[in-house]
Amino acid sequence: MNAKILDWLLKGDPAVIWQVQRDLLDEPVDIFEATRQRLSTEGWVAQFLSYQDPEGTWGGGLYGPKWLSTTYTLLTLRRLGLPPNHPQAQKGCQLLLDGGYMPDEGINYIRNPKIHHSETCITGMVLSLLAYFRYADERLPNIAAHLLRQQMPDGGWNCRSYEGDTHSSFHTTLSTMEGLWEYEKTFGLQSEIGAARARAHEFLWRHRIYRSHRTGEIFDCKMTGLSFPPRWRYDLLRVLDYFWDCNAPRDPRTTEGVELLRSKQRKDGTWPLNSGMSGRFYFHMEKIGQPSRMNTLRALRVLKWWQP
Repeated sequence: MNAKILDWLLKGDPAVIWQVQRDLLDEPVDIFEATRQRLSTEGWVAQFLSYQDPEGTWGGGLYGPKWLSTTYTLLTLRRLGLPPNHPQAQKGCQLLLDGGYMPDEGINYIRNPKIHHSETCITGMVLSLLAYFRYADERLPNIAAHLLRQQMPDGGWNCRSYEGDTHSSFHTTLSTMEGLWEYEKTFGLQSEIGAARARAHEFLWRHRIYRSHRTGEIFDCKMTGLSFPPRWRYDLLRVLDYFWDCNAPRDPRTTEGVELLRSKQRKDGTWPLNSGMSGRFYFHMEKIGQPSRMNTLRALRVLKWWQP
């Protein structure tokens, strides 16, 4: 590991530092958890927490406006590592669950008399939040079971399956896998969920993680960008970071994606921040086009996983 890059990373926000200590330096738990405890009072995480409305939402809404809303703010806080059980996150989780839980046991925030079903991508994202923040509610197992019922024959998920789509979506599949994995991390490994995630892994590997299964071409060039936070969009680093987190098998069909990630490393040893999705922001954590500590951290831990 490049000592100069590590030193640069350790001069960043506490949200970066604690993950460097845990994932790159293999520091003892008491060391990185001590850093993690600073998040709610220092840096990016403290800033996001300060924007919570008196009602407990962010941006005045549950799913919108993008990217100010409760859903997307909590997704960012999850990726930055806000400790579970934080009271502000707990309040946000309560509102997300109570405001979106549907009769079919998934989540949807669209209130339309013609829509009676959940939205799979949103359900996966919200489950990742409820599980990560350890929100205690008897409906969580129902949400996980709902997602298992929505898995498609090809192994993935698609939020448009209700409209007749028969091929899974990269975006929905990854959001669902992340939700189910967070659920397993919190509540313990479960054979049915593990088998579902394994089928989803195979779906992605058949596509070499970012290519069309029909043409072999890159499915969407935006998937090869390095944005942070990724919001709902699937991208190369997001899926590789998921594989790192769950210690997925190092399937050779992942090799091309890993090498593409490696090729994006700059001569100074860093990875840049590419432009993400348009929308409204509370503030920008890093500058587009400049070296990104979050992307460099994530890329380095992926490479460490790939070549242990």
